[in-house]
Amino acid sequence: MYPPQQDYSAQQSGGAIAVTTKYFWAAFLLGLFKPEISINGHVAAKAWGRSVIPVPAGQHHLHVHVPYLLPSRIGVADIGITVQPGQTVEVEYRAPTIAFLNGAIGAPPQKYPGMAVTWVLLALSAFLLLCVCGGIIVSALSSGSTSP
Repeated sequence: MYPPQQDYSAQQSGGAIAVTTKYFWAAFLLGLFKPEISINGHVAAKAWGRSVIPVPAGQHHLHVHVPYLLPSRIGVADIGITVQPGQTVEVEYRAPTIAFLNGAIGAPPQKYPGMAVTWVLLALSAFLLLCVCGGIIVSALSSGSTSP
């Protein structure tokens, strides 16, 4: 008697691309829009987080962008990926912190595009808020202490 044969051809003929998509917390409005992950021109997933997409072994073109209001597509990023039989290739996509920049894609970890400008804008906003609140407090204290 021969042992039962197992079909390994299905496991060895293909692989997968695992795409992890992220956005910076200050760009929280991006959470309302799902990124589009396309492989070889076909939409394969629409989700933030990790998506595992089965593909045949070989060379593939991965494209990711976030549909938005204006502009209609932000964070465009493209990469070529070679998948070996039975292999899962890990890829990370990070949406930009500023709408008019491209996204970052590649082997993890990736950096958020536009972070330096974002931190400057956040610091400037905090400073202006502090000035306005401080001005209101100083004004209230000085108007209460004046006597006719």
